[in-house]
Amino acid sequence: MASCCKIFNVILLALGLIIGIMFFRAEVYFPNVPLSDRCNQTHEPIGGQAILDRFTQALKIKTITRDRNLYDPEALIEFGKFLRKSFPTIYSSPIVQVETVNNYSLLYTVKGSDPTLKPYLLCSHMDVVSVELDKWTYPPFGGVISDDGFIYGRGTIDVKNTLMSIMESLEYLLNHGFKPKRSFYIAFGHDEEGLGIDGAQEIAKTFVKKGIKEFEFLLDEGMTILQNQFPGVSSNVAIIGVSEKGFVSLNLKSKGEVGHSSMPPEDTVITKLARAVSKITGTSHKNLFGLGPEKVMLETFATKASYPFKLVYSNLWVFGPIVSRFFSQSPSGNGFVRTTSAVTIFNSGFKENVLPGSAEAVVNHRIHPIQTVEEVIEYDKYLIDDPSIEIEIKGNDFIKAHPISPYGSDSFGYNTIKKSIDQVFDNVLTTPGIFLATTDTRWYLKFTKSVYRFSPSVMMNKEDMKRFHGHNERISVDNYLKTVNFYHHIMMNSDKPKLDIDYTVKDEL
Repeated sequence: MASCCKIFNVILLALGLIIGIMFFRAEVYFPNVPLSDRCNQTHEPIGGQAILDRFTQALKIKTITRDRNLYDPEALIEFGKFLRKSFPTIYSSPIVQVETVNNYSLLYTVKGSDPTLKPYLLCSHMDVVSVELDKWTYPPFGGVISDDGFIYGRGTIDVKNTLMSIMESLEYLLNHGFKPKRSFYIAFGHDEEGLGIDGAQEIAKTFVKKGIKEFEFLLDEGMTILQNQFPGVSSNVAIIGVSEKGFVSLNLKSKGEVGHSSMPPEDTVITKLARAVSKITGTSHKNLFGLGPEKVMLETFATKASYPFKLVYSNLWVFGPIVSRFFSQSPSGNGFVRTTSAVTIFNSGFKENVLPGSAEAVVNHRIHPIQTVEEVIEYDKYLIDDPSIEIEIKGNDFIKAHPISPYGSDSFGYNTIKKSIDQVFDNVLTTPGIFLATTDTRWYLKFTKSVYRFSPSVMMNKEDMKRFHGHNERISVDNYLKTVNFYHHIMMNSDKPKLDIDYTVKDEL
């Protein structure tokens, strides 16, 4: 009896110690990434009606990409002429070289005075996706500003907003005597919505011809500033994409003998394939929570979260399995922690009384950064467990998941972006994350390990997220002007030989 009491007391003591450690970590824990309160703006904000007028004019030009290699050359030429007319200082500056790449894409070289400093690269794209005219409240190519302060139009958030903001910022700086020490490049592809095959890929070849070996960092479109999306976190959350998921679509095929439906075998090609694809669900691949930047993202939340979430976020060593299951419950959260799978096409049969000779399905995977295409295919084979099902890459076309870029306290690119966010936006907590879609950055990976994906313009809720490639795409006037100012700060903050961060940085306990 006495020994049982001793064991019980030891258990209570151990539990008390664990609980004490958890609360201690919740109060003093800092992840090993830069933290800061909002910095004051260091430059006079850029604004004015002329900026809005130029943006709405840009939205009126129908630079639509409908598919790979399928875009409107006349619209792209018109857009190029519009940029030349709208930003005369850029096009006449002796420190700016403007090149047209593969007929329509644009590359700007801004020459710095210090050749020992590695240049950086700012990216955007000119093209937009198609629209369904009858689903829009305002004309999608009207550039309308509503009475409640929103600019409507295709491209307002994907991504003529960043393209025009980059140009506005550079024009403003040049007009105010800006003479950079660090050179930088601006790349605008013309077919990102068609995978950048004719645009960004050709710009990358141009970099090779120029002998460019390495960029200090690269910033392209990506994650946004989110509102009320994370339990217990009242701050807005800016997620900088430090990696990008890969992409592969697999053709699955089942073959059999044709015949009359009155004499069917035990399994038709359709039932065999249906059984196979039923094993491939959105959550069928392994949960990889903690192996990507999502762990640091949650630990960063701990610095601002309220109880009890603060306790959870700062003690993932205890709550990790619960949190990983929570992530899996929502489509967006699930994308952070695993390779996702979606059966998107299923074809077979042509007549109700004829047994088809084959059935085919397409499974689309978005690949987690720590996995390869080969690993994903092998796991599908393991799940299906039927050697008669043929599996091959659709069109022999795939995109590897991108490496995870650095985001620690010594990362010049990450912290320059973070500082610029803090200087322009109120009440924002910045954290690394995985970008779930695809960008033109795939073509530039050979030039730098510091690749970041962030669109600074939109404080987004769940309804706003549907506007990406959806109906009634819009951005508020205030957010667009903040986007312009964000790139202004990027250019100023990047023009230093080393990090100049006034953040309180603490190492992980």
